Order: sequence, then C-alpha cells, then structure tokens
Amino acid sequence: MRALTWHGPRDVRVEDVPDPKLESDTDAIIRVTSSGICGSDLHLYEVLAPFLDTGDVLGHEAMGVVEETGSSVSHIAPGDRVVIPFNIACGHCWMCERGLHAQCETTQVRDQGSGAALFGYTKLYGSVPGGQAEYLRVPQAHFGPVKVPEGPPDERFVYLSDVLPTAWQAVEYADVPRGGSVAVFGLGPIGQMAARIAQHRGFHPIGVDLVPERLDMASRNGVRTVDASAHDDVTEVVRDLTDGRGADSVIDAVGMEAHGSPVAELGQKVASALPEAISEPLMSTAGVDRLSALYQCIDCVRRGGTISLSGVYGGMADPMPMLTLFDKGVRIAMGQAHVKRWIPELMPLVADESDPLGVRDLTTHRMRLEDAPHGYDIFQRKQDGAIKVLLEPHS
Repeated sequence: MRALTWHGPRDVRVEDVPDPKLESDTDAIIRVTSSGICGSDLHLYEVLAPFLDTGDVLGHEAMGVVEETGSSVSHIAPGDRVVIPFNIACGHCWMCERGLHAQCETTQVRDQGSGAALFGYTKLYGSVPGGQAEYLRVPQAHFGPVKVPEGPPDERFVYLSDVLPTAWQAVEYADVPRGGSVAVFGLGPIGQMAARIAQHRGFHPIGVDLVPERLDMASRNGVRTVDASAHDDVTEVVRDLTDGRGADSVIDAVGMEAHGSPVAELGQKVASALPEAISEPLMSTAGVDRLSALYQCIDCVRRGGTISLSGVYGGMADPMPMLTLFDKGVRIAMGQAHVKRWIPELMPLVADESDPLGVRDLTTHRMRLEDAPHGYDIFQRKQDGAIKVLLEPHS
C-alpha cells in the first residue's frame, strides 16, 4: 500500500510499505477514506525528530471503512464506516473505566514512561503505524472504533478522531464559570473548535492569533478575535475585554512551537539536527519548548482562574513563573484527550444537519495522499490559507 513515511526533519515521503495484517483477535483493518494532518504532526515534522525512525508511518486522525476484524471484535463488522480515536485504549482497565483513555494501562508505553499508545506518533508512544496511508491496522478494535452513519461526507465525522474531543476536553478542563469568558490562544483547528464549543456552551470566547486566515475563520463563526500582530500588549487587550481582571479561563491551543521564542526555536532546531544518540537524551531532559504563548496565557488569566493546556509540550525542564502562578492562585489542567469519553456529547452535534459547531467550515484543503508532503509544507509555513488539511488516500 501507499503511506506517508518520515525520513528526517521536514522530509516526509509517500512510498510503498507492506499492507497491514491482523496481529491479534482484537485488531481490525480499515480502508482509510480520510486522514487529517494535525498540528501535532508538525511537531514530528521537525522538533520531535529524535524519537522517529526512518520509514515510520505518520498520522493519527483517520476514518474509513472496516475491511477485516479479529474474532474478538463484535461491535463493528466489514463494511461499517468508522472513526478511529487517536489514542489506543482497551476500554476495560482501571484507567479506562474512569474515562482516562489516554492513560490506558493495557497500552501504556512503559519503557518510555508514557501513557497510552498513539497512532503514528514516535517511539515515545509505541511506534504504532499511523493513518496517513491507504490502510490502517487498529489495535484494541473491540473498543476503539466509533461507528458513524452512512451518507454524510467524511468531514462531518473525521474530526471525532482528535480535533473535536481535544477541543471539547480543553473547554471542559478550562472550568469556565456560567456565562464566563475564555481566551483561546491559537486559532488552528483545535483553537477554532474550542472557541466554537465554548460559544455553543454559553461562554464568551476571545480568540487570539496572528494569522489573518485563522482570525477570519473564527470571526465568521461568531468568535470575538484579537490580532496579536496588531497589539504590543495582548494581555491589556484581553483585560480591557474582561472588566480589567483578565479572562476567567484561558486555553493554550498553541503548544511547543509558539511564535515569539527565538532562543527556544533555535534550541529545537539544533536538538532535532543532532545525531539520535545525543539528541534523544537531550530532548528527554531539557527545556526545549517555546513558551511565549503559555506565558501570555498566565498573564491573561484572572486571579483564581484556570488555564487549560491542549497544545502539546515536550520539554522536561521548562522554566515556569511559579511565583506568579502561586500568587494569582491559577489552576492548570492538561493532557491528551480521552477521545471516547467525549463522543456521547459530540456525536449528536456533528450528526445534526444544522451543524451547530460549524464542522463544515474547518477543512481548507483536500488532497490526494500523494500530495501529503506539500500539505505538510504549506501547513507548517501557514501558506495558501492552510488551516486544516485532509488527505484522501483512495481519491
């Protein structure tokens, strides 16, 4: 089959790889019909290079049609249309029973000290081949795949794999008070949907970004926006919009590659270019994240407020302003999304023909799998209005 494989920093290629096969009675094989390029994939494109091996198949936002199932898989069958959660969870361990699917004890990558295995996401998370491919083997398929209706286009449902549950959890973790304000830093796919979900739930989102197309998309979906490139002090703007106190809650939907951190950016580039024997232990112990967005979140949240981190961070020794956090009484919640925990709330919304979350207005580019390297390039460089790229492996 054809699949997108990693060959080095900013070097991804579509090439022939072996077809996946059932390896366990709890496996399934799906024919991938759509697979998103995620902002987290961009971290693999450059920053997290030390944890990848040449030929690794990328991608963790897949949906498609079931081709084959193992003998212990009964809730889906060949021919069913399914979305695949990005984290691989068993559904019955101590963590899963508590809705903490991203910490599944059956698939935890213990040799790396990591939580549940993820599709297409480095040796830190199990080196499981990803879904930017024609076919995908799905471990723990007796629990993971989410069956969706026939008929509506993929874009109505594919975002249940990651974007929507991550955004929903970001809002949930933000603990916004009734009718309260929430500043969303970063209006990529997660930030877009977090702002819309916050609005749908009766909160007052403020979207902060500096990319015109992202600001425009948020605005046309009813979100009040702040152009970070047009203001010397974003914190003052947010405070002006929130009675001078700052936002009740703040969502960081940016993560480790924030703009405005030139020294950390240089450190990331140097670390990713070093030989693996040097770079992997360095990345495992150093503070290598670009933290400008997080620092702004800390400034913008009101005293006694909450910061919800949905952007991915990877540094082990990042400097944090603990005095400010303690003095302001800020609470912080974070972590990988527990995808299946939020499906019951999200499924009725994406199935609703009125499209209350505006999922039809998120995809900016649809591409053949063969064009995936171009998709990564324009998404990483924020060119051609790329906000969300969907790959269609069988188009």
